[in-house]
Amino acid sequence: MRSIWNGAISFGLVTIPVKLVNATENHAISFRQIHTEDSGRIRYRKVCELEDREVSQDEIGKAYEDADGSIIPITDEDLSHLPMPTARTIEIVAFVPADRIDPLQMGSAYYLAAGGTPAAKPYTLLREALKRSDRVAIAKYALRGRERLGMLRVVGDAIAMHGLLWPDEVRAPEGIAPDADVTIRDKELDLADALMETLGEVDLKDLHDEYREALEEVIAAKAAGETPPEAPAPATGGKVLDLMAALENSVRAARESRGTTTGEAEVRPLRGRAAAQETEGKKTTKPTTAKTPTTRKPASRATEDTKKTPSPTKSTTKKTPATPKSKTTGTTKSTAAKKPAPKKTPSRKRTA
Repeated sequence: MRSIWNGAISFGLVTIPVKLVNATENHAISFRQIHTEDSGRIRYRKVCELEDREVSQDEIGKAYEDADGSIIPITDEDLSHLPMPTARTIEIVAFVPADRIDPLQMGSAYYLAAGGTPAAKPYTLLREALKRSDRVAIAKYALRGRERLGMLRVVGDAIAMHGLLWPDEVRAPEGIAPDADVTIRDKELDLADALMETLGEVDLKDLHDEYREALEEVIAAKAAGETPPEAPAPATGGKVLDLMAALENSVRAARESRGTTTGEAEVRPLRGRAAAQETEGKKTTKPTTAKTPTTRKPASRATEDTKKTPSPTKSTTKKTPATPKSKTTGTTKSTAAKKPAPKKTPSRKRTA
């Protein structure tokens, strides 16, 4: 990694020679503008509006455009007279807790490498002091002609510096939040907490740019003269009409995707549970009356069939004329069909 700036860290009477190295890199795929008819490159040329000709970089300077449109030229000599003590120095002005820094202020990240062997001990001293105090250093530095604000913190065995926006460069969130009165119930918060717990944590190293990978496949296919692969259409979700239902479905889908679907883990609204209990209560009371005819009817039919068909064990008994009356009484009381027969005198008289 090549350094983009050389200077020193200064706090109190301590000076640490350092080199500034980019801590991040951009993997985004960039495109060129071309002429669609012949694929010729489209370039931007720097042209002077007064002379209508292209000028070189040596002929280009700086200027400030006033509100009325007038141009005020600014030379490098004018800028050299400006008081900028941080031109080659990262000047630490304070040490504060890390939670004092608003993430909205954080910008580009850099590594600070020790500038040579003499910088090894003071570099290590500052690193260990930041570790033990659990604080970050607030510093001012100059880069690309501007004085900037930075934050120094420990990353592994190195010191990293994050560029910070000045406090007046961060806008206040006025008019951003909804101004309507919204009431959030505890049950909705419980479902939101359940969804957060189900999703859990993730290792940021496992996340990757799927769009860039798909774009690389398209470029590779086009370069090989093949048909670019088509990505599956994303699932279109419907309109959220019920927040509770949407939260429940989200919790269920998250658990299914992680393979942790259990019956006990389902979270349902309170009304749904009450309704389920009522329906279960109704189902438990009905079987005593509703199921008795259904269980007895097959039995009566079975007894009728047995009475109609001669059985080998009771072939000697003379009950053939009693079968018509047993049909009338046996439809409701099939289990007692054999007992009423000896009590009825008409049946005995007929047999006699």
